[in-house]
Order: sequence, then C-alpha cells, then structure tokens
Amino acid sequence: MKKAILSVSNKSGVVAFAQSLNQLGYELYSTGGTMQALVEANVPVKSISELTQFEEIMDGRVKTLHPSVHGGILADRDKPEHLQQLKEQHIDLIDMVVVNLYPFKETVANPDVTEGDAIENIDIGGPTMLRAAAKNFKHVTTVVHPADYNEVIEKLKNDDLDEAYRKSLMIKVFDHTNQYDAAIVEFFKNNKESLRYGENPQQSAQFVRTSTAAHTLGGAKQLHGKQLSYNNIKDADAALSLVKQFEQPAAVAVKHMNPCGVGVGETINDAYQHAFEADSQSIFGGIVALNRSVDSTLAETLHEIFLEVIIAPKFTQEALDILSKKKNIRLLEIDMTIDNSEQEVVSVSGGYLVQDKDNVKLTRDDMKVVTEVEPTEAQWDAMLLGWKVVASVKSNAVILSNAKQTVGIGAGQMNRVGSAEIAIDRAIEMNDQVAMVSDGFFPMDDTVELAAKSGIKAIIQPGGSIKDQASIDMANKYGIAMVTTGVRHFKH
Repeated sequence: MKKAILSVSNKSGVVAFAQSLNQLGYELYSTGGTMQALVEANVPVKSISELTQFEEIMDGRVKTLHPSVHGGILADRDKPEHLQQLKEQHIDLIDMVVVNLYPFKETVANPDVTEGDAIENIDIGGPTMLRAAAKNFKHVTTVVHPADYNEVIEKLKNDDLDEAYRKSLMIKVFDHTNQYDAAIVEFFKNNKESLRYGENPQQSAQFVRTSTAAHTLGGAKQLHGKQLSYNNIKDADAALSLVKQFEQPAAVAVKHMNPCGVGVGETINDAYQHAFEADSQSIFGGIVALNRSVDSTLAETLHEIFLEVIIAPKFTQEALDILSKKKNIRLLEIDMTIDNSEQEVVSVSGGYLVQDKDNVKLTRDDMKVVTEVEPTEAQWDAMLLGWKVVASVKSNAVILSNAKQTVGIGAGQMNRVGSAEIAIDRAIEMNDQVAMVSDGFFPMDDTVELAAKSGIKAIIQPGGSIKDQASIDMANKYGIAMVTTGVRHFKH
C-alpha cells in the first residue's frame, strides 16, 4: 500500500484531498492539527508516531525528524542496496509528502510580533521533508500548494502522475522553501518591524533595526506598553541622544523631535522636576528620557501626567508596578553608553546621506571669552548646560538656560532673531543667571540687542561671522558676557 504524509498549516482543501487519496488506496500519516482535522472528518489516518515508533517531544519541535520518515522518503528505488537497507531497518517507502509551512510571513507582519513569536514560527520538520521529497522527485510526489490538490488527484486517477510532473512539483517546492528562508533572513538580518503607520495614518512604515545593541533604540528592552509608533521612535531617539550627553542626573522631555524641557540635579528626581518646570505644558503627551534608574518615588510623579514613552537605564519593580497601571505607556530600558562610531543615515530622493553623529565634547578650556565682562560661575554653568541642549534643537535654534534647566526654547525658525523671540516669549524666568545659547553664529548684532533688552547677561555662540565684532561691541555696550566655542550645532 502506498503511503503519504500530510502535515499542513494551511488546511484549505486538505480534508477532501486526503479523502481522495484514501479512496485511491493510500495509507495516510499525519501530525498535530492536520491529523485532528482528518480524524474529525472521519478520514482514516495514523499518527506519524506509528510510523516512527517515537513520540513527539519538545512541544512538537521533534516529530518527523526520524530515519523512518526520511529513509522512506529519500531511498533511491533504482538502487537495490537502498531497498535492502530499508528492509533491514524495517522502514517503509513514503510515496507522497503533502506539506505547507508554518505561517512565518503572516506572523512577522503582525505589528505586535515578538522575536520569540517569530522563532516559534520557523518550520524545521516541514522544509526538511519537502526538500527530501523534492530531491527524490523521480520516485516521490511532493505537494506544497493546495491549488495543486485537484490536479494531483486527477493525474493519480488517470495514471498520469509521471516523473516530468513530479519534477514540476519539485521546482515549486524549492521556490517555496527559498522564499520562506528569505523571509526569515530578512526578518532577523534587518529585524524589520511593520508599524501601524508612519508620521501620518496615510503613510505606511517599518522599523528596520540595524543594531540590537543595548545602548541603541533598536536594542531597547520594552517592559510595558503598546507598540512604539513611527513618531514615538523618532522622538525617543532624540531624547535618548540628548540625555546621554549628561554625566550628572539628567531628564529630557521631547515633543516633535525638539526638547521642550531639560533638567539636571543632585538626584534624578530633582532633574525630572526641573525638566517638568521648564515647560509644564509641552511635556504633556511627550517622551521623557532619564539617565538614572526610576524608583517608586519618581514613578509616582511620572504617573501624574500623560506621557507616551519613558526611557531609563533601569526601572525598579515598584516603579514598574506603578507606571504599568497605565496600559498604553511605553517603558523602555536602554543602556546609556555613548557609541561615537554610530552614524546618521537620512534618505533623500535618489539616495541617502550618511554622517557622523554630532558628539563633539567641549570644556570651558576650549571656549573663549570675547567680551570685557567675564561670566560668573552660575552663568558658566548655565551656558554649559545650554550648549549641550542646543545641539538637539532644530535650527535655527536659540535657547535660554540656567544652571539647572532650560528656561525657554526657540526652534526651527528661518532667522535667528525669530528663534530668540520665541525663546524669550516662552521663558519661565529672565534674570542675570539665565544664559542665551545659539547653535550658529550671529550674522548681525540684532539678536544680541534683543537679549540685552530682555535682561540677558550671558551669551554663548559659535562665533565665526564676518560681523562678530558688531555682536561683541553690542554685548560690551550692555555689559553682557559673551563666549564663543568655535563649533556650531546646526540640526536640520
């Protein structure tokens, strides 16, 4: 009696196909869900374990990987020695293999798929049986597509299932397994994750991970919350890049790719409070990154407002219990190591741009006081904090900062005075402890004059304009301390 093995994920048409095989005299063997479907339809079928005399193990991971299966499939029937070895080992010939594979592509297309889910949907036994049967197509029929069931049955009825037809089925098998393997490679090589949509609902999007290192967003450990959105990922990366610049406890709140509040303190709790106070309106619905562990006290404070994402190197269990009360908030654990080898890649029409990250480090010794008035220590602290922040603000960028937090942020304007006006208008305080920070040089002295009339007494900027002296003269006129860095921080 001819024997067939049926083990399919796509069960469309398999019952009718099995019934026809049974009527044509085939003895059927099957596994798992396929066998259950056949049993429920009263199709005579035996468990693969009856063929192998070996029970399935490891949650079904090992069931068909057995000499009784692969010997029966792979034996070359033109070689008497192969047939003799089967007889000695009490192995029967297998004449047909009907297999389609675990739905890997469908599984990884789910936006909520985990790596564990993907791994469990990598079929091992199925491709192995298919490849074995396809290799031996001269003697074994391999069926991988339900669309071929009817034709196979008709050819069996008409005694027309010849070697040429089996070869055509073999080609379909290797095409199928090739696509299957390519999907696995694509998923794990790029770790491509389909997102619900892009910046807007009409845009499709994916997150392609090029690194899963613990210090990257691609390697973040998500402890809670729904899938990150396209905008979440971009904002989270901006927040992460900035908070890593601080050695002391620091908190960064980001909204639409710009920091809306940055604070430092003796403790991470103090730092967050300063960041919150910097712009208590804009932080609502934003991303918060912290460079120290989150404990229960800080968690209670964070829990008070709506935040999309919280990033930290660690969350205590008590903090997780508190923050997880909100179902959708995303909690990410990320190592705070800075990798200066990282590069930025931006797509453009017809290509892409690649550049090193703007991770330049400057100290007071690298900077130059260019005015008659020297900055006070408090003003130095304000300028150094602001100088770290301004590199993360969209150009033209002008921000105001004191020694513990940003005070006002003006981002993305087409002229520098416009950015300064926004920063001043949004400032939570204006006094001689507040410094003005500019990502680029002042092309004219008008921004310095605006700062002076607003009460600013310290300015830090790159310098390098042909009209630098005009800005320096204006600063001297109003008793402002001005520092130049020789480094600009444009961010487009």
